[in-house]
Amino acid sequence: MKKLLSIIVPCYNSEDYMTRCVESLLVGGEAVEIIIVNDGSSDGTSHIADQLQVKYPTIIKVVHQENGGHGQAINAGLIEASGLYLKVVDSDDWVDPEAYATILAFLEAHQDEEMMDMVISNYVYEKQGVKHKKVMEYRSILPINKEFSWNTVQFPIGKYLLMHSVIYRTSLLKEANIKLPKHTFYVDNLYVFKPLPLVNRMYYLDVDFYRYYIGRDDQSVNETVMISRIDQQLFVNQEMIRYFSTLENLDSNLELYMVRYIEIITAVSSILLLKEGSSENLVKKDQLWRFIETTNSDLYNTLRHGIFGHALHLPGKLGRKTAVRIYRTAQKIYGFN
Repeated sequence: MKKLLSIIVPCYNSEDYMTRCVESLLVGGEAVEIIIVNDGSSDGTSHIADQLQVKYPTIIKVVHQENGGHGQAINAGLIEASGLYLKVVDSDDWVDPEAYATILAFLEAHQDEEMMDMVISNYVYEKQGVKHKKVMEYRSILPINKEFSWNTVQFPIGKYLLMHSVIYRTSLLKEANIKLPKHTFYVDNLYVFKPLPLVNRMYYLDVDFYRYYIGRDDQSVNETVMISRIDQQLFVNQEMIRYFSTLENLDSNLELYMVRYIEIITAVSSILLLKEGSSENLVKKDQLWRFIETTNSDLYNTLRHGIFGHALHLPGKLGRKTAVRIYRTAQKIYGFN
């Protein structure tokens, strides 16, 4: 029987938490294949992965590779994927069993000519030490239990489809020829962004499926860590801009969404550079905006004259502090990390 859902679990030194992740995915039984990609770990990750494969040989595949980073792990998993749909679940995250059952029932009902290009669900910030977890949902902007396409919906500012919220049709990802860069963080933005022009048939399930763990000091989304890896953030930012600039004849709603996605990624890059505040990073911020201007002048004009664009170019130290405050306010309002 063909698997409904392939789930890629990139693992790097994940021995402390990967079992919780995989056990939450095993609830899907024979309808799923779980592809654990051991990305050159130096701890017990490899041994745990092999043990799980022996215990669940019809469900779990294990890929061992030299360390290539999160993107290369997804690349390797996609090569192995044979399910109709595909989901990436990071090894420190997990999924809700009831929502999982709802999603699998939907995927089973949508095979062959009924297949969706993208299935969207909610995700929950499982922030360590926080009692009330923040749910990122789309019920206010997307039709529920109804197929839709770009020409029928428009995402407002502050609402974005992250890797945690999407399931793609596997064949669409392969058609998009997704190959994420090696040894680079923040490639999840490219994973979500690049296939979008091929997406037409979408469906939103209003269930809190993905549990996104926040709390480890070494997590890539930790702000201090992001500043230390700012060149990788900038590389992904520029890749998104380059790719977008090659596209033609996009649906107007899709084009607007992709521009807003680039806008928030550019704002994150710029704010981190401003927050760190060294002369070197202030130069990098100016270089980023010059890159946008020389690569796509229309995109530059849109971004530069938007709310973030004005805020990010306020002069002097006071201007930089004001930009950071505006960004912090937007974080609270829109809930992005």
